[in-house]
Parts: sequence; structure tokens; C-alpha cells
Amino acid sequence: MSRRLPPLNALRAFEAAARHLSFTRAADELNVTQAAVSHQIKLLEDRLGIPVFRRLNRALMLTDAGQALFPSVGEALDILAAAVDRLHRHDRTGELTVSTMDSFAATWLVPRLGRFRKIHPDIDVRITTSDHSVDFDRENVDVAIRYGPGDWENLYVKRLMTEELFPVCAPSLLQNGPAIETPADLKNHTLLHDNMRVDWRMWLMAAGETGIDAERGPGYEHSNLVLLAAEQGDGVALARSVLVDRALVSGRLVKPFNLSLPTNYAYYMVCPHASLDRPKVKAFGEWILEEAQAVRE
Repeated sequence: MSRRLPPLNALRAFEAAARHLSFTRAADELNVTQAAVSHQIKLLEDRLGIPVFRRLNRALMLTDAGQALFPSVGEALDILAAAVDRLHRHDRTGELTVSTMDSFAATWLVPRLGRFRKIHPDIDVRITTSDHSVDFDRENVDVAIRYGPGDWENLYVKRLMTEELFPVCAPSLLQNGPAIETPADLKNHTLLHDNMRVDWRMWLMAAGETGIDAERGPGYEHSNLVLLAAEQGDGVALARSVLVDRALVSGRLVKPFNLSLPTNYAYYMVCPHASLDRPKVKAFGEWILEEAQAVRE
């Protein structure tokens, strides 16, 4: 249904002038000139085809039409202001949807979210997991954390952390299994893989070991499952430093060798440029950057 309404600025000028019975004070409230208020009132009267103010020498009075219009315009503006305020409150608080990879969520992000909740108790972070690039226009996602080369076009992209690759295993495997003193000893152990089996081949080449079949051993779709299998003593996993940090600190996993292999990929925060001004997104972005900085240090 088409609504035949005067311009919003004209209605705002009328409501302020009617409340103050003064173009000058209305102009001060709206942060415009008195001439601008007078122009908007004339525009309103031209659109209505009837005067809303009676202009006296030193006073301003509402006409009968102005008196009839004033309460409804004030109520309508109050409803609009309340709706905008609710929208702003919703963008400062409430739900924030973060999309990330399953492994990153399980081993890095979720264990740290308690600290975010203490700082921002009014923001409810909702974690969704996927590996595909987020279509922010179609998906209900505010922020994405992704692993890759950082070449997502037309989006805000902020690098959080780089990582290294190195073998890890359960302490029990060192105590009870065949010796793991040099990379060559890996031929006597099961190699555990995520969906990037090429990484084991690269690490073995860097270690100078060409006689070990880098393809052998069970595989898991997500890196956190590889680490879980390693913790259970099922074999030796090639760990990603960002994901394995807590397991190493707790002693659930150990590094049998010092050799680490840098990668060309990193973890990035990704979102639309326009989202950076949203209070919830800004708060989460500042927090996760601080967390990532603490890891780098």
C-alpha cells in the first residue's frame, strides 16, 4: 500500500517547533539553522495544503490543523525512535554468529570464549562450523575465522596467527612403544593424517627421510580428531601449532623432535567491511586479536 506522507525532515521540524512553539529552539534541538526549520515547515504546509502554524509578531501558535496533527506526529516519531534504539541495542548485545572450522573451534576458540563472556556478558556468541567460504549476503553469519592464504576478495581480512607443523604423540607412546629418537624411527610407528596428507611428506623431506611411506596410516577429516587419536596413543600426528598448544601445555601430547615446518597459510578474521562499525563485531574482533597476540608472544 502506497503511503502519501510528507518528508520525514519536515515532520521532525514541525514536531520540534510545535513542542517548543519556537523555530529558534527547534533549530537548536535539530542542530540546523532557523531558516532550515522555516523551510521544512513551509514544505509541510505546501504538501498538506493548509497552514499548521499561526505566525504572530513575537509568538508562534498552532492552527487547528497543527493542533490536530501534533500528537500523532509526536507519537509516530517516538515509535520510530524506539525502533531505532532497539536496533542499536541489538547490535551492541544479543547474538553474534561466528563461523569457523571444526578443529579451530574445538581446540582454540571455544576454550577461550569464557574470557570473552566475562568482558562482554551481553553478547551471546553462536559458533557454527564449516570449511567453505562464507557468503555473508546469504548466510546468517557476522564474522568468519578462516584458514588459508588470506585472499578473500571484497571483504575485511585480518591475519590472526601463522602456524608451524611438527610431529606429536602421547607420552605413553614414547614410554611403551618402539623408540622415537630420530625421524627415521617413524617407520616403526603409525602416521596419523588429517585431510592434508601432503604435509607429512613435506615434513619428512625437510627431515631428510625419504624411506618412509608418508601416505600410510589412518586419516581423519578434522585436525582435532587427529589430535584425539594421538592422545589415545594410536600413532604419531603431524600437529598444527595453533591447534595443539593446549595439549602440549597440559602434557597430553609431547613433541619427540625439534624440527618444525612453517606453512604458507594462516588464520584470518573475515567479515564485510561495513560490519566493522557494528559494536558486537568490533568487540569480538578486538578480543580475538588480543588472544591471537598472546599466542604469538
